[in-house]
Amino acid sequence: MADATPAPLRVLFCIGVNQNFFDLPTGQGKMVWDGFMTMLTRLRELPGVTVLGTMDDDQHMVGPSGSWPWTSYVLADVADQPTVAEACNLFRTVQVGEYGLWRYMKIEARVGRPLPEPEATR
Repeated sequence: MADATPAPLRVLFCIGVNQNFFDLPTGQGKMVWDGFMTMLTRLRELPGVTVLGTMDDDQHMVGPSGSWPWTSYVLADVADQPTVAEACNLFRTVQVGEYGLWRYMKIEARVGRPLPEPEATR
């Protein structure tokens, strides 16, 4: 009997904005936004990643977020740990001018499994 494909990992990517972003002169933040959008596109394109949803809290949180509460979140099903690491590595490889995206933003992955779906109540 063949081994069943393992269930994907449920991953919450927590994204914070560093002080370096806020130190940019007014109007230069767009290059960081463009880099962030490139990262999101590449994340969605990674084999083994299914993005389930995103959330951005930039309207209720202003300033750097080095830990919880984070500025934004991406919830995804991810095939395995190496793919989670590859997703996080996008912050090193996506360029924003002469720097990597990590200069302006940080990422942390929380890895778990989905909770069981509750039975419908009658």
